[in-house]
Amino acid sequence: MALPVPPRRLTIATRESTLALWQAEHIRALLAALYPQCEVSLLGMTTQGDRIVDTPLADIGGKGLFIKELEVAIADGRADLAVHSLKDVPMDMAEGFTLAAIGVREDPRDAFVSNHYLDLAGMPGGARIGTSSLRREAQLRERDALLQVLPLRGNVNTRLRKLDAGQYDAIILAAAGLKRLGLASRIASTLDPEECLPAVGQGALAIECRSERTDVALALAPLADRETTLATSAERAFARALSGSCNTPLAAYAVIRHGELWLRGLVASRDGAEVMRGDKSAAVADASAADELGLSLGDEFLARGAARLLA
Repeated sequence: MALPVPPRRLTIATRESTLALWQAEHIRALLAALYPQCEVSLLGMTTQGDRIVDTPLADIGGKGLFIKELEVAIADGRADLAVHSLKDVPMDMAEGFTLAAIGVREDPRDAFVSNHYLDLAGMPGGARIGTSSLRREAQLRERDALLQVLPLRGNVNTRLRKLDAGQYDAIILAAAGLKRLGLASRIASTLDPEECLPAVGQGALAIECRSERTDVALALAPLADRETTLATSAERAFARALSGSCNTPLAAYAVIRHGELWLRGLVASRDGAEVMRGDKSAAVADASAADELGLSLGDEFLARGAARLLA
């Protein structure tokens, strides 16, 4: 099948953290390889989420703070698209914007990083573990109520510096980010989904553009990965059904297994005292069917009383 004819120039809006720039450069390189005649450039920006680093995200508006300024740059014509970690993208897109492509997923798991311990099981009572995620916090507290779960903000390198400075005995980060930055050697162990269910969309990159820019959307279409799109569509629909946000200890992870999409979900109280889990499988042919699977599992959670945990 012939490739679409792209615009003559494409500008990618991106945050200026090391990981965000890696992600944008990765997409730029893929586009340049597909369309040698197209000039692809980056527009680096500092978002509100990057500027406020001393307050938990849940208290200042959530992860959407990482993308609002990028959307403004797209809306006013300074950029044509933006690259995001899908887990940072709100479940309901801003009006006039769409996710044109979701690429191949990197490792979706959480990573245990420590200079003293090999894994969570080896940490003694009272040990200090850092995370910025209520989802991780709830699952850590469920596992070991004696752990000190402390807030941790900043980009990947900042968080590692805080660990190395002795502020924490261990920290939990997304494995995907560490691997993309060539820091896989810092991972002491990974947490399988059975131990810590990942965030919605974790490990996947999403490319956003204006809804009416069909020329941009067509140019981005070859970068979409079908399996990742189906899995993350189900995860995001589950979160939407439960009105999940940064203020909600919520997790979802889907994989294709035996020809069906298998979705696991979780909601919890922040202290980990109450955790609700569930799963559902279905044969899905497209993203709308994957959405239906996620909404159905979300409805099952609500029928079981999840609203009480989400309040």
